[in-house]
Amino acid sequence: MSEDPPSTRAGERRADGAAPGALPPAGRRSRQRARKPSRAGRNLPAAIGVGVALLAIVLVGLFFMPSAFVVLVAAFAVLGTREVSRALTVKQIHVPLPPLYAGAAAMPFAAFYGGPEALSFALVASALAVLVFVCLETAKDAARNAMSGVFILAWVPLFISFALLLLDEPNGAFKVATMLLLVVANDTFGYLVGVLFGKHPMAPKISPKKSWEGFAGSVGGAVVVGVLCSVLILHLQWWFGLVLAIATVAASTAGDLAESMVKRELGIKDMSNLLPGHGGIMDRLDSITFAAPVGYLLAVLLAPGAG
Repeated sequence: MSEDPPSTRAGERRADGAAPGALPPAGRRSRQRARKPSRAGRNLPAAIGVGVALLAIVLVGLFFMPSAFVVLVAAFAVLGTREVSRALTVKQIHVPLPPLYAGAAAMPFAAFYGGPEALSFALVASALAVLVFVCLETAKDAARNAMSGVFILAWVPLFISFALLLLDEPNGAFKVATMLLLVVANDTFGYLVGVLFGKHPMAPKISPKKSWEGFAGSVGGAVVVGVLCSVLILHLQWWFGLVLAIATVAASTAGDLAESMVKRELGIKDMSNLLPGHGGIMDRLDSITFAAPVGYLLAVLLAPGAG
């Protein structure tokens, strides 16, 4: 998750269409006082509460109701797809929604019940459906709309479905939980160290608040969590946790910067305002979408059959 403040900056819009300056100055001041933002500009109580609630729901489904967990991932995929599709309309990019929603809902189920082959088939079928819908709807900007639709399918439902492929591995639920804890550690330690010591921006044109000091904090915190989870939960060698932690931080940071780059290009701050203190679903999934494929590949390559 980005260290940028979720409040809308001058000249930017939220993807839900809210324009800056909609409230009078007095109303804005009272609203800002009520939110009590932290040094980094977040509404920390809301952010922490929503984050803990989401993590608890995900872990309960993961360990006690796997089928419900699949439904939850599919719901996240559909909501994330919806947010990105709506955000693209800022640049007059209109993707066909029926095949996108159908593909986003189908891919997690294909991954869980059919494995990598079924997931690949679902992606190809969804992409072909997008192309057909674009051709039938209009010829104006058809290529741009079709490519944007395929981009959304790959970015959101495909990447997040790798978590369900990982779930099918030996000791899969604990591996997924470890991956999620590493993403949380990346966000938490990166945020804390970045707020306290951040002075050198990583990518000032994309995410001005993300610093190299925060990145170092993410690596340090994730390594501790990864090694402990590898030894105590996964019953693997400590070095697997080390490699997984570093790779997850790198992937999570890339996912965060990738979403920030898209939002900068679109001129928006948040994908939506669905989650108080966080923004939209994609403002929470940005790290996970990139971390899930990396976690799956490392589990398959470095810990096959381990459990």
